[in-house]
Amino acid sequence: MEDWSFFESYGIVAAALIVVAVLLVMRQKLRTSHAVDMTPEDTEPMYIPDIIETVKIGNAQTIGRRDEQDDYFSSSTTRIGTMAAIADGISGLSHGRMASTLAVTMFSREYLKVDDPADIPEYFHKAALISNRAIMEQLGGATGGTTLVVGIVSGGLLHWGAVGDSMIILFRDGEFIPINSKHTLETVLEEKYLSGEISKEEAKENPNRNQLVNYLGYGGFKSMEVGDPVSLQANDTIILCSDGVYDALTEVEMEQILMQGLPPQDAAEEMISLIERKSYKHQDNATVIILQMD
Repeated sequence: MEDWSFFESYGIVAAALIVVAVLLVMRQKLRTSHAVDMTPEDTEPMYIPDIIETVKIGNAQTIGRRDEQDDYFSSSTTRIGTMAAIADGISGLSHGRMASTLAVTMFSREYLKVDDPADIPEYFHKAALISNRAIMEQLGGATGGTTLVVGIVSGGLLHWGAVGDSMIILFRDGEFIPINSKHTLETVLEEKYLSGEISKEEAKENPNRNQLVNYLGYGGFKSMEVGDPVSLQANDTIILCSDGVYDALTEVEMEQILMQGLPPQDAAEEMISLIERKSYKHQDNATVIILQMD
């Protein structure tokens, strides 16, 4: 009897091991089957469009003392975010109006094709190349060109691109934070001064220091400046403006307007109104767009 009990117990253990083995095989098959069904698209995080930020927009411009308004601007909001752009046709060259209008139109059109915030840097570079080519085709060998700044508020970030000397400025807690650099000889001279190549006087007294070294509409154009996205905070104010604005207004004057707590449209109009009241003899075209974060 003791021998039969031994074999009976041994059989129960063996059966249990077989059941466990079968379960392990079935689980492995289920895992393998699930992995085969997964596609690369399934494994990528899905972008869920959701504009969590609220952006208020204001804009204004003046022709200044010019014969033609060479500034052109636009803004638009899609499920990706809010885009604003200003182009300033080069006054010293012909066809400034055409160049600025074409550049902003191209950037606006290409922005409508962006369906993922991750594609924004590529959008900047692609739109710049398309714009440059289109402007050069229209010029047909004539001289001309435009500056351009573009900012996109998306997912709590400011994405930006720039070429030329128009500016993007962040106004936060009473301080102005320049976002892009000016693509002028002045910037090149400052870099040479800092590296010890030239003296401070040589940098300041160069008569061509305001000359553009990068803009849309010439054959030597390579690419636009595209920086890392800037994290935005509540109550941040983003200012896009042509040089006709920052050459005419001091930071103190701009701060006094912004600190009044005016709606962006009223603040933009107040800046342009102040420029016009100054009545500078050589006042350039001036355009400003203000984006206010809630």
